[in-house]
Amino acid sequence: MTVPEIFKNTRLPVVAAPMFLVSDDRMTIASCTSGIVGTFPALNQLTTEGFEQWVINIKEALAAFQQEHPDKPCGPYGVNLIVHRSNPRVQADLEICVKHQVPLIITSLGAVKDVVEAVHSYGGVVFHDITNRRHAEKAMEAGVDGVILVSGGAGGHAGTLNPFALLSEIKSFFDGTILLAGSLSTGRDVAAARAMGADLAYMGTRFIAAKENNAPEAYKEMICEACAQDIVYTPSVSGVPANFMRQSLIQNGFDIEKLMDPASVDFGKKLTVDGEAQAWKNIWSAGHGVSAIDDVPTISELVDRLEEEYREAIRELAEEVTS
Repeated sequence: MTVPEIFKNTRLPVVAAPMFLVSDDRMTIASCTSGIVGTFPALNQLTTEGFEQWVINIKEALAAFQQEHPDKPCGPYGVNLIVHRSNPRVQADLEICVKHQVPLIITSLGAVKDVVEAVHSYGGVVFHDITNRRHAEKAMEAGVDGVILVSGGAGGHAGTLNPFALLSEIKSFFDGTILLAGSLSTGRDVAAARAMGADLAYMGTRFIAAKENNAPEAYKEMICEACAQDIVYTPSVSGVPANFMRQSLIQNGFDIEKLMDPASVDFGKKLTVDGEAQAWKNIWSAGHGVSAIDDVPTISELVDRLEEEYREAIRELAEEVTS
């Protein structure tokens, strides 16, 4: 298992993924104090000043928890940075991360060596989102510590490759930490990801349907009612292919039949950060893993369940091997 030292105090090999407009400081704190890795996007706060306050809130809450419960596991926290040049805040937000020595940085839309070096300067860890081999190779060149394999069926800006194929291909040349994302909703899914060779499971949609986050209640209810066939992969919302719930698209006036017709899609369309925020506020994303979600527990309850399912799956496999 190729996992950095900062993950040694976790209960499960699970990262609660940073989700646009959903993950906040409450969700991050609840995830970490439940014993997994909690993360959030810097851009979920409207300003760099607001982003820094969330970092301070998280640091103080985790320090207090560890002081009060020295024997309980407490995961590290992480921040997602959009490092593409279209994000005007990337440098200012990076400076906040360096100032507060954020343990984990997750980079998206570009693997930038200067960003990696800045994080490594204080001993931080950098993971990078990838959907194919070329992205992974560029991430390696930038010196990242790990790659997040966003495979077919993941929520948000997902890839299209089968997780078995993508994981096998990336492991053939990358020896850093590998995280697998895409349709992981249960502890058994986490065990399966580990059995496939992933070091950590990267879970997003399952954590939208939890108590402590910024998602509207109607969003959570829609996830609980949806099935895999309700997930539509389309670039029509922001110009970049992503997975959205069919019911949400219909509610916002999209014609599903036209969405499925490639000739009707404007691939040249690309929203600004503000435009995308407005679009995603009303049009809700989710992955194929909705099929296994039918309730909205607290994050503590969810992690307890994930651990029980994970341990049970491992025990069953071990018994089969030794019988």
